[in-house]
Amino acid sequence: MVNYVMKANYIFILISTSLCFVIYFTLFTDLKPKQNKISHQVLQPESTENLQNASLYPAGNKQAELVILLWTWPNGHKFSLDRCMPQYGIAGCHLTTNRSMYKQADAVVIHHKDVSSNISLLPPQPRPPHQLWIWFNMEPPIHLSNLHLMDNLFNLTLSYRQDSDIFSPYGWVENVSNPGKVSIPKKSKLVSWVISNWRPSDKRVQYYEELRKHIPVDVFGKEHMPIPDSTLLTTIISRYKFYLAFENSQHKDYITEKVWRNAFDSMAVPVVLGPTRANYELFLPPHSFIHINDFPTVQDLAAYLLDLDVDDERYLSYFQWRIQLQPVWKVSWITHYCKACHSLHRKRYVNKTVPSIKRWFI
Repeated sequence: MVNYVMKANYIFILISTSLCFVIYFTLFTDLKPKQNKISHQVLQPESTENLQNASLYPAGNKQAELVILLWTWPNGHKFSLDRCMPQYGIAGCHLTTNRSMYKQADAVVIHHKDVSSNISLLPPQPRPPHQLWIWFNMEPPIHLSNLHLMDNLFNLTLSYRQDSDIFSPYGWVENVSNPGKVSIPKKSKLVSWVISNWRPSDKRVQYYEELRKHIPVDVFGKEHMPIPDSTLLTTIISRYKFYLAFENSQHKDYITEKVWRNAFDSMAVPVVLGPTRANYELFLPPHSFIHINDFPTVQDLAAYLLDLDVDDERYLSYFQWRIQLQPVWKVSWITHYCKACHSLHRKRYVNKTVPSIKRWFI
């Protein structure tokens, strides 16, 4: 009987030890590596892979090119229209501003601000039966007029909004092909801000006026310290630990080059004023920016920035995401039109009409 009990105890101890080892091994082989991974999913535009073999819409012939007519040069800016293939690997579209090709065009991209003053500036109707009209806009609702004039006219929307038919954000993040050490330029100053349109009634200006009572903020731009050359913008901002990426208006998904170019490209931590933190986290890794809404008062934010200034470890934690991810921000006018080409190739759109651009966008 004694031997039986001793054997049973021995077996119980052996099983318990093995079980503990399995739990320990599982925890430290499966969980530990995950602590160093950035698993946060952020919004990205559709992949710009080569599309030569994609099905075309509305043309049925796979060898045919889609004709995409730019009804206007957006805001009067002219640029090369043959960059979709060399820059993005997107083929199968002929971009043109030649209005004599209107009846041949498979799609017409219409930039809102260029036609909003008068409905007579829109293309002639009735449109060709096969043709799609695309409403294009990269401005927030507050800067737009006469949206109601666009009711029941457009088939597709192209904008920075994630719920657009063609989603074209100001920037996004992609995986780093060869993860490695992140190099951060030497920082000698605390906070900078570049602003071109200074309006005392704006929320961002009012927030800054309160913030500068508590910490020094160097302001560049019109009516402030000049930037000698626009090409030096990154060099100047990179000397600062923080950058005020304050949007001129607060709207869903409106996250502009103030974050992507001014802050991220300059390796400064953006302090953001715009949509909610949750909205920012759809586009940016969660610990890559500081949101003003996380602080009860402006003074609390100022105190936090001063704390980070003297705590290198905590400050550098805002760059950890860069080990695996990199920001992509070099978005130009041609980028949006190439994305329209990309989308028209990849998707078979139903012949719908957007009832109210205004109701959707605002």
